[in-house]
Amino acid sequence: MARKTVLAIDEGTTNSKAVLVSQEGEIIASGSAPVPTQHPQSGWVQQDANEIWEATRKAISTCLAAAPDAEVIALGISNQRESILIWDRKTGAPLGPVVTWQCRRTAAACNALKQAGQEPEVIARTGLPLDPLFPPTKAAWLIENHGEQSDDICIGTVDSWLIWKLSGGAVHATDRTNAARTQLFNLAEGQWDDMLCALFGIDRSMLPEVRDSSHIFGGTRNTGVVPDGIPIASAIGDSHAALFGHGAFGRGDGKITFGTGSSVMTTIPDFIVPPTGITTTIAWSLDGTSTYAFEGNILVSASILPWTAALLGLASVEALLELAQTVEGTEGVSLVPAHVGLGSPHWNADARGVISGLSFGSGPAHVARAAAESMAFQVHDVFSIMAAAATGIGRLSVDGGPSRNPFLMQIVANCLDHALTPSLNAEASAIGAAHLAGLATGFWPDLDALGRLARRGSEIAPELAPEPRQANLEVWRKAVARTLAPV
Repeated sequence: MARKTVLAIDEGTTNSKAVLVSQEGEIIASGSAPVPTQHPQSGWVQQDANEIWEATRKAISTCLAAAPDAEVIALGISNQRESILIWDRKTGAPLGPVVTWQCRRTAAACNALKQAGQEPEVIARTGLPLDPLFPPTKAAWLIENHGEQSDDICIGTVDSWLIWKLSGGAVHATDRTNAARTQLFNLAEGQWDDMLCALFGIDRSMLPEVRDSSHIFGGTRNTGVVPDGIPIASAIGDSHAALFGHGAFGRGDGKITFGTGSSVMTTIPDFIVPPTGITTTIAWSLDGTSTYAFEGNILVSASILPWTAALLGLASVEALLELAQTVEGTEGVSLVPAHVGLGSPHWNADARGVISGLSFGSGPAHVARAAAESMAFQVHDVFSIMAAAATGIGRLSVDGGPSRNPFLMQIVANCLDHALTPSLNAEASAIGAAHLAGLATGFWPDLDALGRLARRGSEIAPELAPEPRQANLEVWRKAVARTLAPV
């Protein structure tokens, strides 16, 4: 008898992945394929929409081939966020590149809007500051530079592109989490915002329909890799999907995803205009009701580790972390990884990295430890704002490759003075998308059933006394001040 499963796609910045999830919550097969990235100019980062689709098809094909007896009853999508593209509604052909979340090509446009005094109103409506991370100025750039190729344009984030392709061009839709990251969606009203569309020069008719994260968007058609008629039953941004996959359903529950950058999220019951430095977003949407979250996006997190290893002439990140553990502290050395600017809570695109506090007593081990600690300090700067603004922080889960390193996670727990719960799900975003698709189709009955599927490791409690913790934070604050100081 065929084993019933949910197929989850996790389309990330560097890879497209596909996993099959059983009713017991186990990943029984997986596949992946790389997604190429282009850097046509300094600060410009883009991808090819057709290559994203082909990588996704390849990942699905590899996954299904690994479990030939599996029956796919639903399909879910998690995706890299804030990356944006336009395509021709009639032909389905992409118009220009996918301008990714990392791209800074519209920094000047964002600065002009700030100088015109538009940012407070944008934040009040969307929970997001004016920054080239977010899509509306990038969508406007695409329309200006490539829109003349079509008289009927679709604008979409990567989830909506995949829904379009999976449905054979029948459905142009997105979910509330991805809509919330476009900076065109009014979080309080739960709809596209006419004032914002006018501000950024976006025709609302180009935008996708907005649905719940757990919703049957349509059926698969002419994909070449899955049978026709499989319900496309969820879509959600990858960070939100990881939060859902952790079973973070309690008040104030949160998660930290460590990757190239990092995302810190904690749930809140209602929409709140965010305190300065962090954003408010929609965590997920079920049955027409949104759960909200505070979020902070850190631009350079785990990616500082291979860079520092190379700087010190070490062969690997593992060698760097082994060296870092040979000293008890940094002896005043700080590394602020502002290599592409600073994200939350500073939002300074012009900042650049700094190594400070060097003396003749400083050695490679101190620099190595400073790199490791920079991940924790950046999370602290975001987390402290959330903790002050929220009514309490609950269970704090961690995921991503670095979350499997006890040394790094102990540093984070010490810095936050809050216990961490590692996730044992290697693919938290894919699991979250699968769970939402399963909810939409009745594969799992409710949140209680999904909560029982979450696989969690042993809690990591903080072990550092208040005095040294505060002393370390003060050294870090001085280093960040140097990074932000004008040259």
